[in-house]
Amino acid sequence: MTVWSFEAIGTRWEIVGELGDGDRQRVLAEIDRFDREWSRFRSDSLVTAVGLAGGRVDSIDAGAMLDAYRSLAAATSGAVNPLVADSLAALGYDADYSLRASEPVPAPAGWESVLTWTDSVVTASAPALIDVGALGKGRLVDLVFTLLADVPGDLVVDAGGDLRVRGSAVRVGLEHPFDVTKAIGVVELTDAALCASAINRRAWGSGLHHVLDARTGVPVTTWAATWAIGGDAMRADAVATALFFDGGPDLASEWGIEWVRMTTDGRAERSVGCPAELFLARRP
Repeated sequence: MTVWSFEAIGTRWEIVGELGDGDRQRVLAEIDRFDREWSRFRSDSLVTAVGLAGGRVDSIDAGAMLDAYRSLAAATSGAVNPLVADSLAALGYDADYSLRASEPVPAPAGWESVLTWTDSVVTASAPALIDVGALGKGRLVDLVFTLLADVPGDLVVDAGGDLRVRGSAVRVGLEHPFDVTKAIGVVELTDAALCASAINRRAWGSGLHHVLDARTGVPVTTWAATWAIGGDAMRADAVATALFFDGGPDLASEWGIEWVRMTTDGRAERSVGCPAELFLARRP
């Protein structure tokens, strides 16, 4: 098996499998296509244009991602919202990575009155900057994984810890959010996806990180890290976000996704059927 490592969409990728040069070219083209359509950090992306003037994003990802966002918003009572970009920018996580925080800004509560979508188009009736960070990387992992369906043998597509596996079991550590040299547990994946989220990733100041409650524009403080295991990476990524809020476990159950999450004071819990082996015992 060969390992192909590269940087894209602000993270490190590792793809393990018997890829040819043509496979690599197709993967890079697909990642670039997704980035040009959905990255709010690119001045030439479609979502940046919609953020400035409204209009539409023509994309094969529109329906799948916005349908999932509708479920996320319903499950979390509006805590997850695809129009959270301005809330992130207010805290310094903007297109220029200024990392200079101002007052928190709640995301628009009525986002479904601004955005409409079909399977292949999302339209904003007014300027609205879309952020797909709650599930976009998982969606892209799935796209790359599907693109490589004809590659023989085992396959691992790993985008900065959000990964999908085909074939032989892969043993993955669950990184401790307060000490990245340690793990709070391990899980073996076979023909499955694992996605994680943590407040120590994309953090830039005291209490400032990328996981916000869209209703307030303020970073979450109860949960420190989440892991979600499912059949596809987009839904696992979405649940990893939802688990920071009440309603996350219910959405996981609805979608058939197992999970682990850890509080900021060091307690860990998991779903009843979760296959992960945890090194931390749940406290009463």
